[in-house]
Amino acid sequence: MDSFHTEGGLRVPAVTAQQMREVDRVAVEEIGPNLHQMMENAGRSLASVCMTMLGERWAGRPVAVVAGTGGNGGGGICAARHLANHGADVTLVVSDSRRLTGVPAQQLAVYRATNGRIADPRDLSSLQPALTVDALLGYSLEGAPRGMADDLIGWMSNVAAPVVALDVPSGIDASTGHTPGSHIRATTTVTLALPKTGLHVDAVGELWVADIGIPRGVFERAGTECPPAGLFSQGYTVRVTRTGKDAPHE
Repeated sequence: MDSFHTEGGLRVPAVTAQQMREVDRVAVEEIGPNLHQMMENAGRSLASVCMTMLGERWAGRPVAVVAGTGGNGGGGICAARHLANHGADVTLVVSDSRRLTGVPAQQLAVYRATNGRIADPRDLSSLQPALTVDALLGYSLEGAPRGMADDLIGWMSNVAAPVVALDVPSGIDASTGHTPGSHIRATTTVTLALPKTGLHVDAVGELWVADIGIPRGVFERAGTECPPAGLFSQGYTVRVTRTGKDAPHE
């Protein structure tokens, strides 16, 4: 099985999009944690990595969070709230807020209670972020990005700011690393629970794995190799690199 390793040499298994989809299903439908809990954990971890990337004087610096309409977007919206709560100058861009439902829609409702702004995705010419968060498309990519998703990938790609991607850089196939169309070249990617098998390409940048609270029994029920004991012993995120690879590749 494809795998990654920590800086300390701990082997970390990788999963395909299909395997991760089953882990999520078992968690939500059978064992837990529920979707709201996992999304909250993902968003908080993403926000923490963003703060670290912005440096000691990160508070007050402009951050643009680009979110889609699914679970990946919900995690991004959650991160936007945490960043705004801690003093960042946050602008949230949702690809189509009318299509938000369920937990992502709840995340947007809570975000509206912060001092953060919401921008029209069709007019971003005035935004000049110090950091951009890509939470547009997750592991469920099917074919080349189209419409507003394609437009927003183009905008993020042309902004002179580092990009932090949530789970998978938008436009990259989580299982293969292939890019059927436009895609993000991230500075850093914060992937959730376990690395995805396609995250070996250059466009991923520096790769971190975030603990979103999934217990060992969920991975076992889903028939997936579990994260190693001690993976998150130093915190809720850990940096990993591809096992047996001197450098990423496209």
